[in-house]
Amino acid sequence: MNDVSQLMNFSDADLKAALRRALRMTAAMALFGFGLLNLLTSWKMGVQLLAGAFVSATGLYEWQQLIELINAKLDNQKVPRPTAWVVTMFFLRLGVAAGVIYVTLKCLPGPYYALIAGLGLVGIALLIEVARLSRS
Repeated sequence: MNDVSQLMNFSDADLKAALRRALRMTAAMALFGFGLLNLLTSWKMGVQLLAGAFVSATGLYEWQQLIELINAKLDNQKVPRPTAWVVTMFFLRLGVAAGVIYVTLKCLPGPYYALIAGLGLVGIALLIEVARLSRS
């Protein structure tokens, strides 16, 4: 029963802070991975990791904006940005993400494990945040 009460006390500010920490953690892991891949393999693998991390981090950022908009509307508060702007930027980001992935696949031939790993960095960062929050 204690877990349920902790979940009920999880506020919008807590969610925003957790997503912000996950975004910073993703950036830190991407930069560390870029340096490590440059050192161990080639710069192309490092760039693939950065491209995947960029796509996933921008996705997390856009979801954070959508959640902020929805929470403001549900709480009958003033929305920080117009709804049309947030939705337009969300779909524009999808196009940019598709372009980044396409250019990465076209210009950097070879195994694409680093690109896939970069795309998964946000998932790892979110899992770490969930584990951190469930312990507290």
